[in-house]
Amino acid sequence: MPITCDRIAAKVSPQATFLRLGNGATLVHQEMPASAVVSVDVWVKAGATSDPVSCLGMAHFLEHMIFKGTEAIAAGEFDLVIESEGGTSNAATSLDYAHYNFTVAASRFAIALPYLSQMLLEAKIDEQELEQERLVVLEELRQAMDDPDWIAYQHLMETAYGDHVYSRSVLGSEAVVSGITATQMREYHRANYRPENMTVAIAGAITREEAIKVVDAAFTRNTFSRNVPKNILSNVSPEALNTQALPTSTMRRDTISLPMLQHSRLNMAWMGASVANLEDAIQLELVTMILTEGRSARLVRELLEESNLVQDIAGSFALQQEAALFTISAYLDAENLEMVEHKIIQQVQDLQNYPIAEAELNKAKRSLCNQFIFALESPSQLANFLGYHSLLGCEELCTDWSNAYCEIIRKVQPSDLQNLVKKYLSLENYIVTCAVPT
Repeated sequence: MPITCDRIAAKVSPQATFLRLGNGATLVHQEMPASAVVSVDVWVKAGATSDPVSCLGMAHFLEHMIFKGTEAIAAGEFDLVIESEGGTSNAATSLDYAHYNFTVAASRFAIALPYLSQMLLEAKIDEQELEQERLVVLEELRQAMDDPDWIAYQHLMETAYGDHVYSRSVLGSEAVVSGITATQMREYHRANYRPENMTVAIAGAITREEAIKVVDAAFTRNTFSRNVPKNILSNVSPEALNTQALPTSTMRRDTISLPMLQHSRLNMAWMGASVANLEDAIQLELVTMILTEGRSARLVRELLEESNLVQDIAGSFALQQEAALFTISAYLDAENLEMVEHKIIQQVQDLQNYPIAEAELNKAKRSLCNQFIFALESPSQLANFLGYHSLLGCEELCTDWSNAYCEIIRKVQPSDLQNLVKKYLSLENYIVTCAVPT
């Protein structure tokens, strides 16, 4: 029988609900009666930050090997089951997590989920299959190394985070990935792919009672007997259990030359809020909207529409377990790098020095809230949102997802925005990385 976690149960609302199941997995569920399908997104706390230091790229490599099946499930069988029912499936690995998702007709949910749960918990990691998949992973790595935007992004992360685990490449390196053994991967899998490390998010035409019944059975079978020896946990990734401190706030600047570039890339970044400061993190998305979203955004209007100093400009901020980067990125000619950086800093300074007009602030709030609501209309989008934010511990945001996010945005006043920009976007200490044509 599932066991309800009191801490989570206290936050249950008529919207998404949480349960801590008897097998240790967390279930977050949102029924969508009008939908004909069910989307499942299983999030595992085993991203690049949990890679053993001698096996960087392990989490991503394992994501590929999960689909190679178990003793009972043949390689490719899960994809066949999903596709034969007209469904879709996918997976991805990032710094804090790996996640696996599928969408099927509601009537096929109870058939499809046990395939995924057993692959996650009982992955075979066959040596011959590993050698074949290694070629695929290495090809993916080589394609990334041919992508100047991927290189510029990784350059920014390494410059910003220094020795912190967030500077790691999710893909690892060719030399390290080439040496990962099946034994090492099995140990990593046993240590990390356990129900208590997993959040199962479900959205669609399935009742809470049916979701609990199917998930509880699927993630319990053959799993409770898996006692993980303490020496495996201590050997796999001691540095991942004691994450290094984030770099102190100082000015950091670096430039690389890439032969494949036609235009330069400018990345400016500040260390933003972590999940521990959820309201600040969400409100930083409002700053991104004001500066870079739409033709009337401040930097778009000044640098793209009026002066043509950049070919394109964009901003981003995504919530992470630890502090994420607030980033402004531009495509531009190399001779404009200094001028554009100066103008970006001027716009940040204006936000610090002068209260934003109510009309501009209200427009940005409406745009951001509309964007948020439109992005969660489908079961797969909602399962993705609920799973990720549940994994980060944002139960309150997930439980009241249709109101909580926009309430945080709507209450921002001009003075709040000024203080937020002063707190996170320093005029003296920030990170600048440039990629220029050779």
